[in-house]
Amino acid sequence: MGILLTIAGFTFGGILVTAVWFVYLLVKSYVGKSVNSPEYAPVKGTVFQQMLYFNRLYDHQTQLARSHRTFRLVGPSCSHLYTTEPRNVEHVLKTNFHSYSKGRYNQEIITDVFGHGIFAVDGDKWKQQRKLASFEFSTRVLRDFSCSVFRKNAEKLVAVVGDAAGRAFDVQDVLMRCTLDSIFEVGFGVELRCLEGSSKEGGQFMKAFDDASALTYWRYADPFWRLKRRFNLGAEASLRSNIRTIDDFVSHVIATKRRTTAKNGSGKEDILSRFLVESEKDPDTMNDRYLRDIILNFMIAGKDTSAGTLSWFFYMLSKNPLVQHKLAREVDEVAGGNNNAVDGTTSIVHDFIQGITDTTLDKMPYLHAALTETLRLYPAVPIDGRCSEADDILPDGTRVKKGDLVNYLAYSMGRMSYIWGDDAQDFRPERWLNDDGAFQPQSPFKFVAFHGGPRICLGRDFAYRQMKIIAVALLRYFRFQLGGHDNVTYKTMFTLHIHGGLYLCATPRPAP
Repeated sequence: MGILLTIAGFTFGGILVTAVWFVYLLVKSYVGKSVNSPEYAPVKGTVFQQMLYFNRLYDHQTQLARSHRTFRLVGPSCSHLYTTEPRNVEHVLKTNFHSYSKGRYNQEIITDVFGHGIFAVDGDKWKQQRKLASFEFSTRVLRDFSCSVFRKNAEKLVAVVGDAAGRAFDVQDVLMRCTLDSIFEVGFGVELRCLEGSSKEGGQFMKAFDDASALTYWRYADPFWRLKRRFNLGAEASLRSNIRTIDDFVSHVIATKRRTTAKNGSGKEDILSRFLVESEKDPDTMNDRYLRDIILNFMIAGKDTSAGTLSWFFYMLSKNPLVQHKLAREVDEVAGGNNNAVDGTTSIVHDFIQGITDTTLDKMPYLHAALTETLRLYPAVPIDGRCSEADDILPDGTRVKKGDLVNYLAYSMGRMSYIWGDDAQDFRPERWLNDDGAFQPQSPFKFVAFHGGPRICLGRDFAYRQMKIIAVALLRYFRFQLGGHDNVTYKTMFTLHIHGGLYLCATPRPAP
């Protein structure tokens, strides 16, 4: 009985301490935040309320944004502003770029996973990585090598989908494994063969990386994550375990690459080989830990964004068969030199996919429009933002205090009728085409899927090329229909994954 009373006492005491701490945080969130001032964005609650609607976070933000284009949630250390106003986005990302940074608040949350990679840093580290990455993405060698890898993996993908024809299968999982293989070969010169299921370690790494991303994002809503990290409890214990798996895998990749480079000389194609060359010039700064951070940031850019977008793309095509038919017809008209359907003759598939060149893709404006329309509604990064380094006033008149976070809601912006018209929530690729059928781009501060300003995504063309090659290959040989329930939604994390996967049925297309 004494033991039980002791346990009960600890439990009650813990609950009491937690309750008192939470009340303290709530009070601190409102103090000094100019809650009732019309000069600041209207307050719609505290950051902790995100826990209540975390699983539908982006739709909740969209609902709030329909009433207030700029609003805020208050927190203990600062206010979190959220905006869908393109003028504000341009101001933060371009016009007043030097007054905004990632900020310590964001960095404290994401550094455990993303370290000092390009998405997590400012200043000299950002400039160094941006300069190196910019050079690499502009080289013809990387473009040609990446296209070769994308075509090779697209061919494997056709075979995998062909084997699953006639039954429901998880398209998102297949696409994630395909893009993981591609980014590892292009980025690090490593053939994982995760798509073929022969890399157990690759599969474990992919799961650990996805879980770590989701658990890290939960920190934005959890007021007790620091305490949990200190005592290795709950979500933080799981996160630490996933990070160990990630670190072990990436360390092995770097060590293997170093041995290969020492034996065969420096590589000329993959990105890691070039960063290793740079590390020889400055080994103290660009050590293995720094290379690990760079690798993981390329990972989230090269795997998650492309595979996630393609998953939503095929979901929208399954719900809009007329659009799927138009795309298949465009593929046949532009690239259908060989009209045989999938019939087990691998050489036919090989020849078709090898014929998918930049010139071929440039003749498919409707495909480009459909992918862009997918990104409008389902941006790879649904919310992003910066931290104010000084007091500021946004173009819509909203005052910002030093230390406040200013977030732009890419997911919500794609659903705003004042930006895209009354049909903003409709999937309509035609909105991106002019009267002559040519693609008509929009301002990067209205269509923010690839960020904007000095930090605009360097891999935009790289991502489009990979997505187009995969889309052409699959649309040439298959029709897609929903293979499960229609209640498809997202998983709340840094990138927009489909929660629980996307189950579709693929039917072989007859020859046109």
